[in-house]
Amino acid sequence: MASNDSDTAPRPVIGLPTYAERTRFGHWDVDAAVLSRTYIDLVGRAGGIPVLLPPNGTPRPELVDRLDGLVLTGGADLDPARYGATSHPATKALRPDRDESEFGLFALARSAGLPVLAICRGLQLVNVALGGTLLQHVPDVVGHSDHSRSPGVFTVTTVATVPGSRTAAIVGPEVEAHCHHHQAIDRLASELTATAHAPDGIIEAAETRAGPFLLGVQWHPEENATDARLMRALVEQATQYGKERNR
Repeated sequence: MASNDSDTAPRPVIGLPTYAERTRFGHWDVDAAVLSRTYIDLVGRAGGIPVLLPPNGTPRPELVDRLDGLVLTGGADLDPARYGATSHPATKALRPDRDESEFGLFALARSAGLPVLAICRGLQLVNVALGGTLLQHVPDVVGHSDHSRSPGVFTVTTVATVPGSRTAAIVGPEVEAHCHHHQAIDRLASELTATAHAPDGIIEAAETRAGPFLLGVQWHPEENATDARLMRALVEQATQYGKERNR
């Protein structure tokens, strides 16, 4: 039987930054580079090849040269010094190694025209890297903790997208978003436009108006096993990027 073209066509390589954390498995209790399996599974379901990228100092251009797309993953708070602020008492467990690695990765990706999907912390990093700022503790602003009710538990929130945006074209007018964040965009970077909001007005997605694919969501699409639309959109862009690069 003949092979299906979709099975034999090259799949795009998607980079996924990991966390450096103390980790226990089997008999071992060691420092490790880890990432939730849900990210890896989502990239696979969407048709990409996931490659894990540990935080390892300032990244080199040849790393990005080997990627077709980049997912900026979720995780710990950014260092407020990166957007000219002092730390709020709720801003904790900073990861300067991740900040150095991922700000560098994003800069290289932008320079190369690499398609980027940014998730939760990833969206915040993109906003800060492009000149925006963050709300360090959302409950102080909105008066509730619905965006992160319990540690380790995702809150499902109905998010409304902006008509005519790329975000709306991918996920429709509304999406049931799995949220777990106590920080969010405050001043939006000038290169970005807000394309989805929570009912309380918090920015839940942003994208660029022009240029290479750059879309960020404040929620966690990897936590919804039935919806791969955002990652599929990245994989489609990454596939095209790979074809153009290899001409």
